[in-house]
Amino acid sequence: MEKQARKDPAIEVLRSMRDLHPAHYLFKIERLSLYPKGNKGRNGDGHISLYLVIRDTCHLPPGWEINAQFRFFIYNHIEDKYLTIEDAKAGTRRFHRMRTEWGFAQLLSLDTFNHPLEGYLFDDSCMFGVEVFVIKYAGRGQIFSMIREPKNNSFTWKVNNFSLLKDDHVYSEVFEVEGQQW
Repeated sequence: MEKQARKDPAIEVLRSMRDLHPAHYLFKIERLSLYPKGNKGRNGDGHISLYLVIRDTCHLPPGWEINAQFRFFIYNHIEDKYLTIEDAKAGTRRFHRMRTEWGFAQLLSLDTFNHPLEGYLFDDSCMFGVEVFVIKYAGRGQIFSMIREPKNNSFTWKVNNFSLLKDDHVYSEVFEVEGQQW
């Protein structure tokens, strides 16, 4: 595993390669927000920026908050593995009315992403995804036993004709984890 420090001292990015596709018990994800040429407003110039966004918050109760851990992934076609990207320091992020998205302005450099020998862009297509783990805090201890198999908790977004994208910012379709739309 490779740790990379970023300009923001509060964020330490952990990047690693793995064989297994994303599969954990997850929260329903509604949307990924992709900046194919970087989110310049958040110091993402020269990188791909990717964010997890919770939607339809008007259906949530007043004062809602969702604590979640998440890990983005990008498929490497050459190595047949997934590059995973996560915040190594702050494992849990709090989504609430004033903060409905979290992610990385510098997910992967455009030089690395666009280089044909790196394997992320293949036949002008790429695959992004996310695993989300919702932390449910009830304020008391609980005993947990697994009665059934976990649900599929991953979302994969294949972006076709990547080089033809004209917009600075594109959204995935809405997806769901544990009844929440992202």
